[in-house]
This record gives sequence, structure tokens and C-alpha cells, in this order.
Amino acid sequence: MPVRGIRGATTAETNTADAITEATDELLRELVRVNGVDPEDVAFVNFTTTADLDAEYPALAARRMGWLDVPLLCGQEMRVKMPNPRGVARCIRILLLINTPRPQSAMRFVYLRGADAIKTDLDQLRGSLLP
Repeated sequence: MPVRGIRGATTAETNTADAITEATDELLRELVRVNGVDPEDVAFVNFTTTADLDAEYPALAARRMGWLDVPLLCGQEMRVKMPNPRGVARCIRILLLINTPRPQSAMRFVYLRGADAIKTDLDQLRGSLLP
């Protein structure tokens, strides 16, 4: 069965364990809801945070949701020189990999709490990168 990737991002109000866990929980639940993900089909989840979030591991939200057998990984994102128009403070990103026969084009990405500023307009990029 193919593995498909689903991206999402959100922001935490503050650099506290509660704020990080709350924001991550909200994003995970929305990714699952809009994509109709069965937790049994989750293959792997990669969580990253910007350097200004270090009070808690975002993966804790997945464990609290009962995802005890899912491999999880947390990391910090590289620091891009500022100002960067796509930079967002206190940002949590998720790459959720699921086992599904659905095509990649059916996966719906989710951006909450102002994190949509990091989205790159893929149509514009495709037009400029393709011959």
C-alpha cells in the first residue's frame, strides 16, 4: 500500500508546555478529521518547531491521543536569516505519513493560527520551475 504525506502547521501562543501541546493537539485532530485518517493507518509523524519553541515536545500531543505504537520524531527547524516573508514565530509543523490507497492529490494540508504564511504557492512555483 502506498504511503502518503500530509502537511500541517500551526502556532503556539507562548513557549510553554501547555501552549505547545494544545496547538499540536488541535492541528493533529484537524489533519485527521479533514483527511478521514484512521489512526491505524498512521505510519510515522515528524514534528518540527521553530527555535523559539523548546518548552515541550510536540509529539506529546500524539501520545496523549493514544498514538502509542506510532513512530514519532521531533526536531527543530533550521534558522533562516530574517526577515523572511515565509517565517512564522512559534511555529509547529507536522508531516503525517499514512498508509492509504488514495492518491497524494487527495491529501488535504491544514494551516491554523496564522501558519498559512509559510505556505508556498505551489502553482506559482510549478509555473516558474517547469520548462
